[in-house]
Parts: sequence; structure tokens; C-alpha cells
Amino acid sequence: QVQLVESGGGLVQPGGSLRLSCAASGSILTIAAMGWYRQVPGKQRELVAAITSGGSPNYVDSVKGRATISRDSAKNTVYLQMNSLKPEDTAVYYCNAKGKLLGVNFNSWGQGTQVTVSS
Repeated sequence: QVQLVESGGGLVQPGGSLRLSCAASGSILTIAAMGWYRQVPGKQRELVAAITSGGSPNYVDSVKGRATISRDSAKNTVYLQMNSLKPEDTAVYYCNAKGKLLGVNFNSWGQGTQVTVSS
């Protein structure tokens, strides 16, 4: 099992920046990829950015050029730096980890952190 704890959300003005953190614990060596998703009421959860264990990132088109996902292996932490924030970035952001443990795929989620972009 992998446990994820997010932090760093809050209220930000349009054009501002923030950094989300996701600390992983448990069977971290079984993690193949980690990512950040977001969800607004009434809509499906969408992938924002992901990074593989090898360090390859990918981003949803709406955040390309504004977001950077990175990982600190020593701290078992993944970060999402977001700049030039827009009101449409407002959502609950969830950390996600995917991997395989004892031959069984897992898909773990954090509790979510609210990001509100508003003046």
C-alpha cells in the first residue's frame, strides 16, 4: 500500500503561482508513476500532470508552459509548480500513485487539496 499526503493548496490571485506537494509513504519502491489530477463539482477528474519513475513528465494541454511536475526521490515527494494561474485552474487537486505490489496493480489517491484562483 502507498499513502499520499498533499499540501500547498489555497487561495491565489489570477496570474499568481503556487506549489503543491505530495509526500508518499509505504511501499514506495512499487510506484511506477505519480501524478496530479484535479476535479471541479459536476465534472470528471482530469489528469493535470504525471511523471514516471524514470522522470519523464507529461501535461494536459491546458497547463503546458505553466506547470512543472518534479520529484525528489530522497524525500519521496512529488511537486507541482503552477504559474500564471487562471480562474479555470480552480479545483480540488489530488495526488495519485500507480504501480504494482505483489503482482497486483494499485491506484492510490491522496485526500485532495483545494486550489482557488480568484481576485
